[in-house]
Amino acid sequence: MRKIRYICLTAAAAAIVTLSSCSSTPTAENPSAPVISPQATEAVSENSHSGHAGKEKININSAILSELDKFEAKLGVPALSNKIQAGRPYGSPEDLVTKKVITQEQFDQIKDQVGVQEVVLTGEAKDVDYMSKLGLMKGHLLVAQELLDQNQPKQAEPHIGHPVEEIYVDVEEQLNERKVKEFKTTLVSLQDLVKSNSKDSKVKTNFASSMQSVDGAIAALPAEQRSKPGFVLQVINELLDSANSEYGAAIADGKITAPIEYQDSRGFVVYANDLYKGISSQVAQADPEAHKAIDSSFAELIKVWPAAIPPAKAVKTPNDVTKLVKTIEENSQKVVDKSNTKA
Repeated sequence: MRKIRYICLTAAAAAIVTLSSCSSTPTAENPSAPVISPQATEAVSENSHSGHAGKEKININSAILSELDKFEAKLGVPALSNKIQAGRPYGSPEDLVTKKVITQEQFDQIKDQVGVQEVVLTGEAKDVDYMSKLGLMKGHLLVAQELLDQNQPKQAEPHIGHPVEEIYVDVEEQLNERKVKEFKTTLVSLQDLVKSNSKDSKVKTNFASSMQSVDGAIAALPAEQRSKPGFVLQVINELLDSANSEYGAAIADGKITAPIEYQDSRGFVVYANDLYKGISSQVAQADPEAHKAIDSSFAELIKVWPAAIPPAKAVKTPNDVTKLVKTIEENSQKVVDKSNTKA
């Protein structure tokens, strides 16, 4: 959802520069810095979503926390995602430094991945984005369900809240466009109930309703598309990308220091693996070697999260997880490319 869509047209870039020069409202942190409305930098629409070029830029004005965790993992700055979110809006990527969110040295490490442009997605790219965000919601709820089953409501509650607090706003417009019934109140109601009385018998039924709502939103996509390997693999890789970032943010010195991020990444991988099971036979038929690599990598990846409650020591390093995710991504791309060629 945020891969090749960042291919900027020259004209759009020129417009951005012009708008930047026209917006000069100073900020308290940096009186001389120009401030640009995020909407003013609206950039590119595109009709495809090949997705894995490795040159994506994350819009620091609109990215959800799971996306911003990529920076937190890379720089090792605790709670950086929240700090970036709190510093919005940004007129340019360099505002991360002028607003003292990170240092210049840290910015230099991530500057190629940072953007402030709004992007208009169309076609398949928009559908991948839509299902990926709903997939993140599913991942949160799956791990929340595990924690509730283990009588850990305090640990489960954030994962019920994240779909609303971090994701819903980014998918709300698409829900309206696709005529999906609003389910924000269902999620909020469940979170409030778990907070106030996790033993209430309504928790189970409310949880089921929340899960059904997300599934119903996913079902707004045509069934044929949801079973198409080329499409599903793009969604899977978006989920794994977020899982990889979350896992990196969870680990420090070989230990799991941020259980919530560990649990987030577990939920995303579990759901991604479920999605792959649904298309694995088609992938095996289309490209046996790619399937073998993806299947074996998933088998190794799942072992990284032995339970919803984190182990005392991390099973694998973030680099190990990145390698597995990259193997899946590279082999998925082969299948996606074949699918696009046939189309």
